[in-house]
Amino acid sequence: MITMKRSLLLLVAMIFVLSSVPALAQTVKKPFNGTDLSGWKTNGGQENVWKAGGLKADAKTFEFADLKAGEVACLSNCVDVSWNKQPRKGVDIYTEQKFGDCTIKLEFLIPKGSNSGVYLMGQYEVQIADSFGKPDDKLSQGDMGAIYSAAAPSLNACGEPGTWQTYEIEFVAPKFDADGKKTANALVKKILLNGKVVQENVEIKGPTGGELTNKEAPTGPLMLQGNHGPVAFRNIEIIVP
Repeated sequence: MITMKRSLLLLVAMIFVLSSVPALAQTVKKPFNGTDLSGWKTNGGQENVWKAGGLKADAKTFEFADLKAGEVACLSNCVDVSWNKQPRKGVDIYTEQKFGDCTIKLEFLIPKGSNSGVYLMGQYEVQIADSFGKPDDKLSQGDMGAIYSAAAPSLNACGEPGTWQTYEIEFVAPKFDADGKKTANALVKKILLNGKVVQENVEIKGPTGGELTNKEAPTGPLMLQGNHGPVAFRNIEIIVP
């Protein structure tokens, strides 16, 4: 009986100690202020048509609009050109801030047939494309939810064009020794597209194409592709340890 009481007391004490351990501190960065392009730079010499404000959009319509009361501001790239036509218009934008290990959460919207991407550290692209309705067994490394040129999504979680969709990306940056030699590749731990897991534990050996630079580093910016078609982003959060 005494032994049982001691065991219960020990268990209670362990629970108390574990509950008292503070959670690891995290910082939430919000690179888009909802008003303008402060904190962002452009990549390339094409015309910058990104704007902050409201949006009028559906599967076929994509236009800047005045921000309505209660509406969440978005960062929109209203290029009037299909992504696969030349010459391409628009420009990629990237944050002035740089990040390493992080979790990225954001919402995005594309009209029918459009194409964009989220570049982790400006190097590794998580694809945005209109893959709505495509069978799972036909998905490629260029479809929604893919790590471009590296890994096709495990399933098609793409929403209808003209609707707001979500990404949550858990990312581990590449690691380097004191001499600058890479000791570990970048790793995408998990990608959730519209709440469904489409990637897990994918090692990325190098830049995936269309990157900001061709040189990997311990940290880098978040880049949004803007030269492949109309796209809008909002509620962008970068969570860092």
